[in-house]
Amino acid sequence: MTRTALLLLADGRFPAGGHAHSGGVEAAVAARTVHDPATLLAFCRGRLHTSGLTAAALAAAAAAGHDPLDLDGAAAARTPAPALRATARKLGRQLLRAARAIWPCEALDRLARDLPGGAHHPVVLGVTATAAGLTGPDAAHAVALDHVSGPAAAAVRLLGLDPFDATAVVARLCDDVEAVARRAADAADRVRDEGTAALPAACAPLLDITAEQHAVRPVRLFAS
Repeated sequence: MTRTALLLLADGRFPAGGHAHSGGVEAAVAARTVHDPATLLAFCRGRLHTSGLTAAALAAAAAAGHDPLDLDGAAAARTPAPALRATARKLGRQLLRAARAIWPCEALDRLARDLPGGAHHPVVLGVTATAAGLTGPDAAHAVALDHVSGPAAAAVRLLGLDPFDATAVVARLCDDVEAVARRAADAADRVRDEGTAALPAACAPLLDITAEQHAVRPVRLFAS
C-alpha cells in the first residue's frame, strides 16, 4: 500500500491542480532562457536544488509530525515573492481538497480548520503523506520529483518539445532528485532539536522576479 500511495501522490494525474501551473518555466520560455531540452535541463536542475530543496524539507518535516502552523510560517518566510506565496497556498488548498476525499483523517481536517486561507503546498503534502501511510523521506521524494516533472511537462505544451525529450530531462535528473530528497529529509530530522531554523532556505531570486512578471501578464497559458 505504501509504495502505491507514493506513486499515486507523485503522479501528475493526481487531482491537485498542478497541471495548471508550469513551475516558472512559462516565464522562462517567454524570456528565452528556456528554449530546448538542454536549457530545460538547466532550468529544472536549478529549480530543484533551490526552491525544490526548501519545499522538500518542509514536506518531510510536516510528514514527521512537526506543527503545520509553524511550518507554514517557515514556508512563508522562505517564499519572498507574493505571487509564489499565492500560488503555493492555492495549490495547497487544491491538494487538501483532494487528500481529504482520498485519505480522510483528523489531521487533514484540522489543517483545513487551522489555516482556512490555505497552507503552503509542501506543508499540505507532508500531512497528506502521513495520512497515506508515507514517511518524511517519501514526502521529500514526491516534492523533489514534482519540481522537475512539472516544468518538463509544461515545456511540452509551451515549446512543442517531443515528449520523449522532456521525459529524458527528468530521467537525467534522477540522481539529483535522490540527493535533494536525502538532504531535505536530513534537515527535517533536525527540526525537533533546532526548530524550523534547521530547514534550508535556498531560493532562486530570478524565479521570484519572473513569477511577479508572469502574474501580471495579460495572456498566459499557465497560472504560474
